[in-house]
Amino acid sequence: MQKSYKLENLCCAHCAANMEHAIKKISGVQSATVAFMTQKLILEAEEADFPAILEEVKKAIRKVEPDCHIIEP
Repeated sequence: MQKSYKLENLCCAHCAANMEHAIKKISGVQSATVAFMTQKLILEAEEADFPAILEEVKKAIRKVEPDCHIIEP
């Protein structure tokens, strides 16, 4: 399952790269792209575990950039 999310308060490209790296390490994540210019996260993960994986993704984002958060559609 692939979903796209808007990120709010993503401050720099370096933080975006660090977030992407951290998210890709999460169990169940098949792919992840964090785009600084568009302030978007594209996440592909196992559908059955998606809610739990998304919570782990949110934690990883806050660890890298405490003021950044996901805006869910």
